[in-house]
Amino acid sequence: MKNALHEFADLAINIPVDRLFTYGIPADTAKKAEVGKRAFVDFRNKETVGYIVGFRPEAEAQGIKEIRSVIDDEPVISGELLKLTERVSLTYLCSYGQAIAAAIPGVLKKGKVSVKSREKHEEEKMPAPSYPLALTDEQKKVLESVFKKIDMESYRPFLLHGITASGKTEIYLQAIEKVLNKGKTSIVLVPEIALTPQTVERFTSRFGSKVAVAHSALVGSMRYKEWQRIRSGEAKIVVGARSAIFSPVRNLGLIIIDEEHETSYKQEDVPRYHARDVALMRAKLANCPVILGSATPSLESFYLAKKGELEMVKLTKRIDERSLPKTKVVDMRMELATRKKVCMFSKVLVDSIERVLKDGRQVMIFLNRRGFSTYVNCKRCGLVLKCKKCDSVMVYHYETRNLICHYCNFRMPPPDICPKCNAAYMKYFGIGTEKVESEIARLFPQARIARMDTDATAKRGSHDRILGEFKKHNIDILVGTQMIAKGLDFPRVTLVGVVNADVTLNLPDFRASERTFNLLTQVAGRAGRGEDGGEVIIQTYAPEHYAILAASKHDYEKFYAQEIKSRKELFFPPFVHLIKLTLRSRNEKSASDAAGSLKEFLEKNLFNTEKEKSVDKIDIAGPAPSPIARVRGFFRWNVLLKGRNRTTMCETLRGALRSYRKPAGVILTIDVDPMSM
Repeated sequence: MKNALHEFADLAINIPVDRLFTYGIPADTAKKAEVGKRAFVDFRNKETVGYIVGFRPEAEAQGIKEIRSVIDDEPVISGELLKLTERVSLTYLCSYGQAIAAAIPGVLKKGKVSVKSREKHEEEKMPAPSYPLALTDEQKKVLESVFKKIDMESYRPFLLHGITASGKTEIYLQAIEKVLNKGKTSIVLVPEIALTPQTVERFTSRFGSKVAVAHSALVGSMRYKEWQRIRSGEAKIVVGARSAIFSPVRNLGLIIIDEEHETSYKQEDVPRYHARDVALMRAKLANCPVILGSATPSLESFYLAKKGELEMVKLTKRIDERSLPKTKVVDMRMELATRKKVCMFSKVLVDSIERVLKDGRQVMIFLNRRGFSTYVNCKRCGLVLKCKKCDSVMVYHYETRNLICHYCNFRMPPPDICPKCNAAYMKYFGIGTEKVESEIARLFPQARIARMDTDATAKRGSHDRILGEFKKHNIDILVGTQMIAKGLDFPRVTLVGVVNADVTLNLPDFRASERTFNLLTQVAGRAGRGEDGGEVIIQTYAPEHYAILAASKHDYEKFYAQEIKSRKELFFPPFVHLIKLTLRSRNEKSASDAAGSLKEFLEKNLFNTEKEKSVDKIDIAGPAPSPIARVRGFFRWNVLLKGRNRTTMCETLRGALRSYRKPAGVILTIDVDPMSM
C-alpha cells in the first residue's frame, strides 16, 4: 500500500512491547514511504530499524518524531506476509515487530540493503536429473484428492499418514510439479537441517535450479542470496527448516510439511511459533492446500483428522510391496540376570551386527543421548556432579576429556577426588553415543564406524560429509542420536539397533510416550528400504510398555487409542491448548514469589464476568518449578493455563497482562502450545 500522502506512519519495531509506534513522514520522504518497507527511526535515542505497516492522517499525541529515512526502494515484506506475521504476533503473544523480524534475513534486520560474501561459494553441482516414478494405486488416490484442491485453488489441509518407505516424497514431487505447471510456487518444510541435503538433492534432481534452500545453518550472505532468488521469482520451490515458512514466495500454490509430528518445528525463542500452525495460517491466506506428512502423526493432527478438520489420506504399503522390517524387543532385565555385569549390547544385537557386516550390508545404531558417560558419581558419599549454573547432571565427553552441561555448555575437567568428601572413588556411569561408538569399535575392530550427533556435526558441512560417506558405503556402522532417526533413505541398511529405548520414556513430560513411539517407529523405518529386507532390535527395560509394544508392531492406531485415553483423563492436548508462563530470576525466592503472585493476578484478572468464565473455561495450574529448575543461573517457575479455545485464551491473557507489573529482576516468558514442560 502506497502512502496516499498521509502525514504519519505506523511502524512495528523489533522489541518486546506490544504496540505500534507513530512517526511523522517528512515531505521529501512522502512518495517513498510504503507499507512493507523498512525505515530508520530515532527510538530511545538510538537509530533503529522499523517496519512500515500502515498510515494515518493524524497522530494521537503531540511532539511526534519524524522518520529519518526510508531504507528500501521496493517493499521487503509483502502484504500477505504482513498479514501472516500479524496473526503470528496475536497467536504467540509477541510484538508485531518481533514477528516481522522472524520473517526476514538477519542482514535486513540491521538495515542493510545488500551484503557482500567474504567466502567463496563453490557453484553447487547439480545432481543427475530424475523423472517421475510410476505410482502405486494408493499414491494415485492420494494425488487425486490433492490435485482437486490445487485445481480449485482452495485451502484444504491433508494429513498424509504413510508408513515409512511408502513413497510420500514422490507424492510431494508430483504435487509440486502440478503446482509449477499452473505457474505457482511451493514451500517444503523438513524438520532437521541434517535431513535437508538429502531432501534438497531429491528436489533439485527433479526441478533443477528452481529450488532454493532456506535454513539457519546457511552463512548470512548465502541466506540473503537465496532469499533474493525466492523474492525475485527465480526460485519457485523453497526447501528448508521451520523459518522457511516465511519465505517471500509469490503466488503460493502448495505447502508441504514432512514429518509433521517433529518437535523441532517449534521455535524456542521469541516468537515461539509452531511452523505447522503457521503453515496452516499461511495456506488459508493464500487459498492453497497443505500436506502434513508423517508415518507417526502428532496426536493433535490425528485427532483433528478424526474430527474431519483435516482430510486423512493414507499409504498403508511400502513401495514394491516391500515388507516392514522384522522387530525384536529384547528385555534387558533378562540380559542382566543371565550375564555377570551390566551390558550395553545384548547377545542378539551383537550376533546380528556380525551377520550383517559379513553380508557386506550396513548398520545404524541409535541412542538418543550424546556424550560418553551420562553422569559421574562418588561411590563413597553418593555425590553426582551437577552443573554450577543449572540443575542438570554433567555429562562426560571422551573426545574433549571434559564434563559438559548440555543446557548451558559449561565445561570442567573431571575431578579425580570427590569435591564433597575428598575420596578417590569417582566413577563414570550411564552411556552416550561416544561410549557406544567406542564399544562397537572394540567389538568390531574391522568395521568402519562413524558417529552422528550434535558434537560430531558441530562443523559446517559435517552432516553432508558423514551422510555422503555412509551413502557411498565408506562407513559400515553409523551410531547416532535422533539425527539418524528420520527421513534418511539408505537401501543397504538392513539392521537398526536401538540401544536403550527407555531414554525418552522416562522424561517428566506428558508427551514422553508419544516421543518414544515416534522415535522408535521412525528409526525402525530406516531398515529394509532396499530389496534385502530389514531387522530392528529394540533393547529396553520396559518391554511391556504400550509405546514400545506398538512401535515394535508398527501399529500407530493401537498406540493412538491407548495414548488418547490418558490425554483425555488428564485434560491435556489435543483436548485443550496450553499456555506456559515461565518466571525466571537469579534468586530462587524471587522466582517462586513472582510465580505465586502471577497466579493470584491471573485468577483476579483473566475474566471480567462470571458469564465469560462459563463460556471458555481456563484452568490455571501451578505455580511449580520447571522440571529442570535452574538453567544458566536462573531459577525457573511455571504457571500453566489450560483451555479449549486458543484464540480466546490468547486474547484474554494479552488483555490481562497489559496491567501486570512483574517484580524487578524477574523475567516473564510466554509459550503458547509448548512442546515441553
